[in-house]
Amino acid sequence: MQTTDKVGCNILVELLARKGVRRVVLSPGSRNAPLIVAFVREPRIEHFVALDERSAAFMALGMAQQTGEPVALACTSGTALLNYAPAVAEAYYQHIPLIVVSADRPEEWIDQNDSQTICQREVFRNFVKASYVFPAEVSDNSERWYVNRMVNDAVNLAQEGCPGPVHVNIPLREPLYRTTEQDGIVPERVVERLATGSGLDKETVTRLAEEVSHCRRVMILASFGSPDSMLNEALSQLAGNPNIIVLTETIANLHDNRFIPTIDRVLSEMTPEEKRSLAPDLLITFGGSLVSRMVKTWLREVRPAAHWHLSLSSRITDTLQCLTRHIAVSSCTFLRQLADAVRCRESDYARLWQSLRERAARSHETYVDAASWSDMKAFSRLLPALPAGAVLQLSNSTPVRYAQLFEYAQVSRSDCNRGTSGIDGATSTAVGASVVQKGITVFITGDMGFLYDSNALWNQYVTPRLKIVVMCNDGGGIFRFIQGPSELPEQEEFFETSRRVDAEGFARLHGFACWSVSDEQALQEALPAFFAEQNAPALLAVHTPRERNAEVLRDYFKRTNLR
Repeated sequence: MQTTDKVGCNILVELLARKGVRRVVLSPGSRNAPLIVAFVREPRIEHFVALDERSAAFMALGMAQQTGEPVALACTSGTALLNYAPAVAEAYYQHIPLIVVSADRPEEWIDQNDSQTICQREVFRNFVKASYVFPAEVSDNSERWYVNRMVNDAVNLAQEGCPGPVHVNIPLREPLYRTTEQDGIVPERVVERLATGSGLDKETVTRLAEEVSHCRRVMILASFGSPDSMLNEALSQLAGNPNIIVLTETIANLHDNRFIPTIDRVLSEMTPEEKRSLAPDLLITFGGSLVSRMVKTWLREVRPAAHWHLSLSSRITDTLQCLTRHIAVSSCTFLRQLADAVRCRESDYARLWQSLRERAARSHETYVDAASWSDMKAFSRLLPALPAGAVLQLSNSTPVRYAQLFEYAQVSRSDCNRGTSGIDGATSTAVGASVVQKGITVFITGDMGFLYDSNALWNQYVTPRLKIVVMCNDGGGIFRFIQGPSELPEQEEFFETSRRVDAEGFARLHGFACWSVSDEQALQEALPAFFAEQNAPALLAVHTPRERNAEVLRDYFKRTNLR
């Protein structure tokens, strides 16, 4: 088979294939031509092409997010690499394995005013698990061994412990377009990493289980994570104890009738007395960063006497400012061990929380049913209508926060880029997710986020399985109900930056089937056809009044005082 004559590129691509990397997102360029040739001519790796490197990186992130498998990226030299930065940072904090590969000029040409040449060495040093630089020439066995060792290390490291991105920088000398025959080449050595996955020793588990068993008020709080049936089973077992309550965020992807998935609406129902009496004595947390500001504020105020955080990271994470124990074991492993060892104790803690949940549900329904046309009303009709088994992607800002207020367990999973919580790249992430999912992917975004990542729409891999809902609310008005910006005269011009986004125009330009609604009845009538569209990707523009949205949401969180 003919492929590039750059030995380092061939070693990289063959090893990626042999170590289970099944997908690569390529961006066109000249300096990365040897990488493109090596990847495209490797039949074991499926390749995708995205011109905009920022969009390409988020697309790869979406693929890796859904599959749990590492996905490779490859770009040319210069500022092309810098466009990967937002997605690389997101992957780092979301613990997603990306193999970032960049072509580069040889070292002697750095800072010599040569075109498309910048200092690329360790450019992502704060947002990758490790950086690697190939030699500019791979001409002897020692250099082959060195490159082989680096690639093995990079792929292993991307997946071990807390997964995350790694960066492989490859200086390439001209000529760049020569090919050579590769038949008969000895396969590259694969260094396999075997992880034990063992949990805590029996004595430690027994001691910790006794602490849980003797505690009258135990709260387990789950933030974002991928679906995990064994973790779900362990939590369900623990939730059967009367002294344990399990709170899960929308994007925790954990479900049981005894879990409380609508944290914000339940907390907003609390009286001052309940905020004190329902505070946990022991808090157990796991997952990524929390969406709910309300639960963070409340737990920082009540300060549980004990807080255990489960994470494979070596870094101490003390978001709630009351951490007493960092348990460096996977949440699934530890909670399975704990569930088998905990002994039931008498308590009314879980019952009181479930009573509060039921009261909050009644209050929520009463308020939402009476609410006028707004984002709140639109979400109340949209989320229950999501097709069973659909994959839900949520943009940051208001969409993910509204989603926290409703129950809709019919979707197969829910995701949002909460590693860094930016709106950049959310549409591209949804595109990537839809590529690797066989069913429907529904992406709900605000108009500003939609505009920000509109390059994702001219991605050639957008399929009819992707359904985009754009909340056209002139910027969402999130700064109208965040304390601080809402009190400043600069709010509207400099914080909200309201723009009327022609979502329908974007839809027509990129060949989307399009629906546009401006009231509740029109939304309910449009949803069946929108979700059923099979011939083209579909976009639904939901127009709501900006000022009214903020009023409805503010009053919602004050509803316990309005009754």
